[in-house]
Amino acid sequence: MTSIVERAQSLATESFIAASGPGGQNVNKVATAVQLRVNIYQLGLPPAIFHRLKALAGSRLNAAGEIVIDARNHRTQEANRREARDRLTDMIEAALREPKKRAKSRVNRVGKTKRLQAKKARGQVKANRGKVDW
Repeated sequence: MTSIVERAQSLATESFIAASGPGGQNVNKVATAVQLRVNIYQLGLPPAIFHRLKALAGSRLNAAGEIVIDARNHRTQEANRREARDRLTDMIEAALREPKKRAKSRVNRVGKTKRLQAKKARGQVKANRGKVDW
């Protein structure tokens, strides 16, 4: 599990861009926002994990197969870099967790008869809405 996260961290490329938000005049002078890119095809994930990661990435996944994470909430490059890497780690760890199988619910005999009676009653109400023949 951690090997996949470590591989993603090592394959990630970072670029720093001018950010909006906190920082005052410093925002205009220093590129503090981080754009983290990871190609999911290079990670070599098993198919099930790959598809879960694609679903989790959503609009952050571009046509080239890269997950692009923008972090611009902090005033410093280092804090934004840490946040971007943490978000990538969280996303991969969520994809590694296999969802629980849904257990089928079973309705007992009494429940089935009640449901059928309710359907009959509802059908009768709808049937009575038709034209009245005097």
